[in-house]
Amino acid sequence: MTQATELTAAPLIKGTGPDLFEMFLEPTCPFSVRAFNKIDALLDAAGEDKISVKITLISQPWHMFSGVVTRAVLAAATLPDGAQAAFKVMQAVADHREKFEFEDHCRGPNMDTTPREILHRLESYSGVALADAFDVPQLQKVIKRHTKYARQNGIHISPTFMINGIAYPEIGSGEPVEDWAKRIFQEA
Repeated sequence: MTQATELTAAPLIKGTGPDLFEMFLEPTCPFSVRAFNKIDALLDAAGEDKISVKITLISQPWHMFSGVVTRAVLAAATLPDGAQAAFKVMQAVADHREKFEFEDHCRGPNMDTTPREILHRLESYSGVALADAFDVPQLQKVIKRHTKYARQNGIHISPTFMINGIAYPEIGSGEPVEDWAKRIFQEA
């Protein structure tokens, strides 16, 4: 009898610095997309060797495909390209958000879209083959770890930001990255 190995997902981290800026994001949320699209600029402004940016995903039920998209991103993180594959999937959602969200959270052309179609769209836009990884039942543990970590830190909505383990609900996705960088170094 062989023992099943634990499914591992690469941490969703960019940068190598000692100060940690954590983003709790829901991939289809417009404010999370705005924050996600600022990661590279933040690393440029603050220095990739000075900060690390870590993403924790939190599904939100008012974004109707949230669970499917979140699972797909984390499925990508289990692939050989790990975090890079997950970032490609998140960028695909960011670049084509209307294909993964309902109008006013309740109507529009996505009313007739199935989860399988969402998965195919994600594969098409990102270039990442997700179907097999998406279908692994153990992936639920990865999803639950992300959710549990957010809740243990009192975070229930996206985007929410933490600096070195402390949540700062007043930080917003609309702020310039220079303000984020300044705040990170003030709080470090």
